[in-house]
Amino acid sequence: MLVASITSVRHLETKSLRHHNFKPLHATRTSQAAMMTLRPGTESQEDSSNEHAWAEQWLYVVSGSGSARIGKRTVKLREGSVLLIARHEPHVIKNTGRKNLVTFNVYAPPAYDPSGEPLR
Repeated sequence: MLVASITSVRHLETKSLRHHNFKPLHATRTSQAAMMTLRPGTESQEDSSNEHAWAEQWLYVVSGSGSARIGKRTVKLREGSVLLIARHEPHVIKNTGRKNLVTFNVYAPPAYDPSGEPLR
């Protein structure tokens, strides 16, 4: 039988954070959670199309709709979508809908400092 031992629990309320463009929420040594909100017609503001090449990214769409361009492939995003962006995959997220696109993201390992700047 596998038994998990949790030594610390981190609970975060995210509803009030849905108006930030990008907000790291919490990080451990091996992963990081963040929220991203894109207004209609905007796309992710990365310095390059792959500013966190060393980290994989799980993206969950909380609300809104959009698209993700990963390399040469484009996939549609809508509320409830889950997307895995593997390490070294260039990508851009775009809001193609009429309301804010809100995503919850997990990076492994951490990709950003507490202010939202990419770790280098």
